[in-house]
Amino acid sequence: MNRNRREFLAAVGRGTVAASIGTSLAADLGLSPARAADKDDALTFGKLEPLVCLMQETAANKLLPALVEKLRDGTDLQTLVAAAALANARTFGGEDYIGFHTMMALAPAWHMSRELPKDQAALPVLKVLYRNSNRIQEFGGRKNEVLHASLPPVHVSEAPSQLRETVRAKKVAEADGVLAVAARAGAQEALDAVLCAVEDNTEVHRVVLPYRAWDLLPVIGKEHALTLLRQSVHYCVKSEANNWNRSTAGVRTLLPQLLEKYKLLDVRTSTAKRKADDDWVAKMSETLFKAKAEAAAGAAAEALADGFDPAALGEAICLAANQLILRDNGRPKGQTASNKPEGSVHGDSIGVHACDSANAWRNLARVGTGRNAAACLILGAFQMAFDRVERGGDFLKWEPYPRAEGREKVKEVNRGDLLKETEGAIKEKDQARAAALVHRIGELGMPERPVFDLLLRYALSQDGALHAEKYYRTVSEEFAAARPAFKWRQLVGLARVTASEYGYAAPGYKEACELLKG
Repeated sequence: MNRNRREFLAAVGRGTVAASIGTSLAADLGLSPARAADKDDALTFGKLEPLVCLMQETAANKLLPALVEKLRDGTDLQTLVAAAALANARTFGGEDYIGFHTMMALAPAWHMSRELPKDQAALPVLKVLYRNSNRIQEFGGRKNEVLHASLPPVHVSEAPSQLRETVRAKKVAEADGVLAVAARAGAQEALDAVLCAVEDNTEVHRVVLPYRAWDLLPVIGKEHALTLLRQSVHYCVKSEANNWNRSTAGVRTLLPQLLEKYKLLDVRTSTAKRKADDDWVAKMSETLFKAKAEAAAGAAAEALADGFDPAALGEAICLAANQLILRDNGRPKGQTASNKPEGSVHGDSIGVHACDSANAWRNLARVGTGRNAAACLILGAFQMAFDRVERGGDFLKWEPYPRAEGREKVKEVNRGDLLKETEGAIKEKDQARAAALVHRIGELGMPERPVFDLLLRYALSQDGALHAEKYYRTVSEEFAAARPAFKWRQLVGLARVTASEYGYAAPGYKEACELLKG
């Protein structure tokens, strides 16, 4: 029976059979999609396949020597990043917590590598690849791959809305099929379809996952857009199945209402771009920060309808999120872990999550088209305000860092000693002093690059509870995009988080350093 069925499928194609008898009956008959053990259904990646397999099949304690040897034999770092992203996607498919966190760290690690001297450039990538391999082995290696080659045939008339509806119906295979049809038109069409489903709820992983996948495409090639974006489809379906994000599900009604009310179905067609000066950005940021989620979303929509530049609104949202880092009184007793003690602000803290998600919404608004250009900014405002109100803490009353006492204590530090003192504060885990010192460096008009170099060193060496690379990259992007009046707020936040995460060395980092020296 099995042999005859395989012969039949080889002759006419699994898709044709499924299309003729229906996907439900095909699944009942075992004709769609194939199981993980079916080699004919394995997702493969051409010339990258051997390296992808190496990353899936090699234990973490043996991987780094093998990869460093590859580098010495002429494999470039970009190829390692590409293979790692595909290995991660094929294994986890956006369905494993540590797995998708590792995927989200790959593009930041690649960007970090380009800030380092040539002999150290591989460090951030190797650090993340160690984590990637370790989790793949814990997950079962190639035996438990989530993504496969076969996709059910679907009739698609309007990919974005169909993808959203199949995700809501928890039909992951059908949603994969809709995305595959969209991807035939191009990577942009695939992204726009995915965003329509992503925009059904607001939550950090839901938005950062597609942004970091998109950010990887220049590294690994747009031909892999379907593979990388399928992870978001699977994440969203799993969210539906597990009833995640139910507290923000109201945006499903709110967002279309705002888009319709303010006529924002294609914000980029507007030619009325009103100038937003520093004062407007500061006031809008304050308005969004103080508002509740629905009101913040409405304020963002109104600003877009009034013709203000989306980039200025995005900056205001990210500045508001930055306040959640600067004002946080630290992790309370009931939310601690072995690598996230009381008073810490790194890892999955309210502020780090808010900054990463605001950054992702802002960037997706920049690259999305049609309704997505407005929707992502509206939802970015909504999520930032929701995090302030609903995740805990009295942020409106807490004073932002650097607080007055901290600023006063560093006033007399010699200009030439500020950077050294900052490193000392980091090693002492003194968040207040680290923030005050970096604020002072900016206040004096000193160059930012030495500060970034210092903080980069610890974003590399420390674990960061899965968030060190992402948050460093978030700050780098926001600093580069911000107006001079607001830039240093981002670096102050990074200094504080760096002091918080110090003392928890990253697995694999020391080994990578030794291998690269040898």
